[in-house]
Amino acid sequence: MASEGELTSTGYVQHHLQNLVFGYHPDNGLSIAANGVEAADMGFWAIHLDSMFWSVALGALFCWLFKKGADNVTSGTPGKLQNFVESIIEFVDENVRDTMTVKNPLIGPLALTIFCWVFLMNLMDLIPVDFIPYVFEHYLGVPYMKIVPSTDVNITFGISLSVFALMIYYGIKVKGLGGFFGELAFNPFSSDNFIIKWLFVPVNLLLEGVALIAKPVSLALRLFGNMYAGELIFILIALLPWYAQWALSVPWAIFHILVITLQAFIFMMLTIVYMSMAHDHH
Repeated sequence: MASEGELTSTGYVQHHLQNLVFGYHPDNGLSIAANGVEAADMGFWAIHLDSMFWSVALGALFCWLFKKGADNVTSGTPGKLQNFVESIIEFVDENVRDTMTVKNPLIGPLALTIFCWVFLMNLMDLIPVDFIPYVFEHYLGVPYMKIVPSTDVNITFGISLSVFALMIYYGIKVKGLGGFFGELAFNPFSSDNFIIKWLFVPVNLLLEGVALIAKPVSLALRLFGNMYAGELIFILIALLPWYAQWALSVPWAIFHILVITLQAFIFMMLTIVYMSMAHDHH
């Protein structure tokens, strides 16, 4: 698509960074945005159809793959799929056991789902940037198609806020509402003097509140920022002559394999750490 001529370099980059947005437009009603301006006019409640489609499809792929591996489990010589599934489960289980201080049957499946799902979403970044958007635009009439859900901040925030909700839930369930509030109100500054102890409460609530809110924000923005930057580099490389594309895209893709795996691992580990903190008493 970079060589077609109808797009400038700026237009090419903007086209590849634009989501397929569906929402209510003041002039067109419920419709799909024809450009970035219409997408912005649709506001907060607009839906990124491409991000939703690919994230759900990749989640379904993960479930199907692991179910197929479970259905074909044998006590004898395991097959390749069984070896693959078991190795990932053992890897995640080992990290959960080493990090969690208490037992919770939800954490293992949660960590496994996050690691595999985020990895699959990140893996889409290795598909050539023009391939799938070209097919959708020229054969299906779909003007925009971003295929890497983790480069959409709405998706990364959706996952991180789900983890945040579980943190709050288990924090209150394990410690009680008073214990959960007490950790925010009486840390990090406290005193044996009753009056001074309560004078510290506003400062503690400010500090601990910011630290609490920073967890889902940093979790979402870390993944989004790294993957968005990686996607942007691939798009910029695609603007170069074909010989320069091969010289730069292949080394960057090889390096990016490490990035996409590391980002999935970091998201999983931070989730486990945050859930462990939600179960700890202070």
